[in-house]
Amino acid sequence: MAFITGTLLIDAPASALNNLGNIPGARTDNTTGVKLIRTREGAYPYVSAQAFRYWLRTTLEKLGVGWQAAPVWREEKVAYTDANPIRYWDDDLFGYMRAPSKRTSAREKREADPSRTNETVTVDTVTRVAPFRVSTLVSLAPVYITEDFGVMARHDGDPVPFEHQFYRAALKGLFSLDLHACGTFWYRSKTGFKNLDEARVEEARAKGLPELADEKAFRLPREERLQRVKALLEGLARLEGGAKLTLHYTDVAPPLVIMAVTGGGNHIFGHVLGADGYGRPELKLPALEEALSVFADEILSDVYVGWVRGYLDEEREKLEAWLGEACPGENPGERSAPRKGRAVKIGHPREIIQSFIREFQPEWLE
Repeated sequence: MAFITGTLLIDAPASALNNLGNIPGARTDNTTGVKLIRTREGAYPYVSAQAFRYWLRTTLEKLGVGWQAAPVWREEKVAYTDANPIRYWDDDLFGYMRAPSKRTSAREKREADPSRTNETVTVDTVTRVAPFRVSTLVSLAPVYITEDFGVMARHDGDPVPFEHQFYRAALKGLFSLDLHACGTFWYRSKTGFKNLDEARVEEARAKGLPELADEKAFRLPREERLQRVKALLEGLARLEGGAKLTLHYTDVAPPLVIMAVTGGGNHIFGHVLGADGYGRPELKLPALEEALSVFADEILSDVYVGWVRGYLDEEREKLEAWLGEACPGENPGERSAPRKGRAVKIGHPREIIQSFIREFQPEWLE
């Protein structure tokens, strides 16, 4: 099996990308705090995987890449999608869990909702482990949290004070896409792998989807699977989102991303990006060289490095010099990894992800 394995940085120069709500005991009643991890070294701001996935979902819905988003419904304290990966791309790649209430009141409410006319009938609990995996995005180094004080004063009378936290950090995240699982839907009686109940199995058969009897699964045609994977990659390149955009306007499209297709699910680039002694982002060249050497047999594609010029230029120059000295490539911006046959391609993240999409091999989906 093959995986798209990658790591990325988000530059947050003065940001509050993921908040935790009001802080109890603060000097003003409406003080908004940021999510952070406290350690002996200090505070590490973070963005939850749930928030990152939300940014990516909403970006994909706006991109015009044909993304088919599943409808979402709510019943009292639970909410769920249609949980139909055959029809909806996000149910396929982002996973789901659905066990709607069987109470009479809940059933009557569902039947009275006109938005549920085309809802997939659910006769049993269905769950799907997401082929797309993402880590929590955590600051590379501990930072000081800034407390910003402001007032609402566009009215007669005393101004209304409010406060919020923000920070300056580089957030690192890992992502992985299980290519075999994309567009492959199991009906095994196992949590996470009962993607299809009887109604969904009938729909798969009615659409003529090939059945993988040994795996107890159905699979979409290869071209449809490719279309979904490529759309997801487009979303990563053009990512939008984050909290406090009105006040901080942070561009969350990653200025640095490293990715390749690998033959295993272990993350080979997890320690390639770190912080120097001053807490500044740093490319760990020995770690990259070791990864390219140790995992040479598992790297199935070229290694793609998307790097925005103007962001950590000195670090980029170190990489280009290292690759150039090792083995110059045929084209500008492209160099071969030392002693191995895989090229390391460097360019703007949008351009490099487009290059990855163009050079994607359909057999990686098998």
